[in-house]
Amino acid sequence: MKAAATLAALIACAAPATARTASDLSAFVEANVLGIFYHEMGHAAIHTEGLPIFGQEEDAADVFSIFMIDALFDEDTAQSLAADAVLGFEGEARLREDAGEEVAWWDVHGPDEQRVYNTACLFYGANPDARRDFAAIVALPEERALGCPEEYDQAAESWGAVLDGMEDVAGRPPLTFRGDGSPASAVLAEEVRQLNAELRLAAPVTVAVERCGEANAFYDPERHRITFCSEFTDHLRDIEALIFR
Repeated sequence: MKAAATLAALIACAAPATARTASDLSAFVEANVLGIFYHEMGHAAIHTEGLPIFGQEEDAADVFSIFMIDALFDEDTAQSLAADAVLGFEGEARLREDAGEEVAWWDVHGPDEQRVYNTACLFYGANPDARRDFAAIVALPEERALGCPEEYDQAAESWGAVLDGMEDVAGRPPLTFRGDGSPASAVLAEEVRQLNAELRLAAPVTVAVERCGEANAFYDPERHRITFCSEFTDHLRDIEALIFR
């Protein structure tokens, strides 16, 4: 894996990361806010659509997140968002290393180092001809890259069918949004607005941005609620400061 500082420099030179909304957040932070949101949307989709999961649900939600970035954004924006999401996972690993913490092998989430390559592989595999430069920027090993189109096809076989059903918005409830006026709230309010015109879940789900006392984001299946903790924005800024210093 490239050193994070080197990877950050390469990404900065590759393309400007612009999402579907202008905000007060940097491109890196905004990209990761969106990636985290779509990860939690993956959990919500698993729950509301009654999907069987073979393996860890957190892995399935990671797949959903990068799948959505590939599906919803134009090519240049998607590549920038995906590169920043990869860099976000690498930054999490760097923070852990700098703090002297061990990998939490017991955790339901995979190690951040593994999430780097899984995310990069799926995104590259969706359009390898157009994403050779992306694969180089994120240092995707050739040994892994060779199988990435097949990995993407497997993801498309499962999540693609789910998204086909979600695209039939008639009769499906829109997401409800509750913000707190924070920068992340502005990003997600606009994303939810645009998403409601494109995809709907089978049951009502609320997306809330609020202070939680910790940097976190989660889906509560009992309340049908995605919560993005506004403290997460500061955590992402810490990662950005680490990898771009």
